[in-house]
Amino acid sequence: MSSGEFIVSLDIGTSKVRVIVAEVTEESTQIVGVGSAVAKGTKKGAIIDIDQAIQSIREAVDHAERMVGFDITKVYVGVSGNHVSLQSSHGVVAVSSENREIGTQDIERVMQAARVVALPPERAIIEVVPKQFVVDGLSDIQDPYGMIGVRLEVDAIIVTGSKTIIHNMLRCVEKASLSVAGIILLPIAASELCLSMDEKNMGVVMADIGGGATSLAMFQQGHLAATSVLPIGGDYITNDIAIGLRAQTETAEKLKRKYGVAMVKEASNDIVFQVPTIGSNKEQEVNQEELAMIIEPRVEEMFHLIREQVVSLGFPAEPAGGYVLTGGVTSIPHILGVAQDQLGSAVRIVSPKYIGVQDPSFTSGVGMIHYIQKRWMLRMVKENSQSQSSQKKKRGPSTLERVKSWFSEFI
Repeated sequence: MSSGEFIVSLDIGTSKVRVIVAEVTEESTQIVGVGSAVAKGTKKGAIIDIDQAIQSIREAVDHAERMVGFDITKVYVGVSGNHVSLQSSHGVVAVSSENREIGTQDIERVMQAARVVALPPERAIIEVVPKQFVVDGLSDIQDPYGMIGVRLEVDAIIVTGSKTIIHNMLRCVEKASLSVAGIILLPIAASELCLSMDEKNMGVVMADIGGGATSLAMFQQGHLAATSVLPIGGDYITNDIAIGLRAQTETAEKLKRKYGVAMVKEASNDIVFQVPTIGSNKEQEVNQEELAMIIEPRVEEMFHLIREQVVSLGFPAEPAGGYVLTGGVTSIPHILGVAQDQLGSAVRIVSPKYIGVQDPSFTSGVGMIHYIQKRWMLRMVKENSQSQSSQKKKRGPSTLERVKSWFSEFI
């Protein structure tokens, strides 16, 4: 792995398709290429037009390929949406080694045992997330590797989704001349980048506010407790601007990005711009304050709906760990002030800190890279340890290939 291996994440959003290429070495993870395209053929996290969706995926991949200079053939696909549900599971195995030392194979076997659950025919397993391991009755173990025991158990969360939605998404990826290395639940991946363990333990809500939808993930006692998707996002702000100023949607989007602020009191009357009016050859003169008067009510409504959804799912309106916001909409200036007015003072905004991807709209894609890299590093350390203890040199597939194989079991 000294020369590095490449991980590619594919995030098929409601408004954008994003591809991120990262080079992983023993020392670091480096983002080396990104690509994006307007999402076509998707609605509320589901594929509604396969041909258009394939075209959007290819455009995003082509964009990334031009940056990195090689062909992308294998990707990890992110999944989210209201079709996703969580359920608890339990797995038990006997430790297989003669000296009763728990190894990676034992952990893999107990995770496979946790997957054996009865599911309706229309559901498919996306991911199995361990909550705790139990070794001979000793609970609250996060990583049992290297421990001595006879009986290994795991309490896990089974993440399932609609088989139709998942298979259609994977079919689009494969028809775009790509193979699927694995599928990953986006809220879990994004939490690797956005949330601290203290926040997860206290109870926190993560909101990824995109163009066409807002994904919510609630964490309690260190684990994902619920997910939800609201059909609100930056496109709704753009539509309000287009209606309020009688402008084309493309013009409204440009105005939002260039002049938009989320709070009227932070806007300026001195910043004036010309807006072409639909149905007229004349342009109207608009200032930033007038634009903010359109944006602020919609942003307030978005945060009000987020708060209502959190309460409806049985969680406190102001969780102890607060709210963590990310996604493209959070780049609107002064949106944090509106969020604090609606959600409480414990609100912060997270954005990736990489050259080329300092845009919060890439949080989910970068989170997937972190999520995979974290598991690669854990396996690398464990396999190196096993190799040293046995005084034998490992042969066969690389550690990253083993992680790819592990992820592919859930497809």
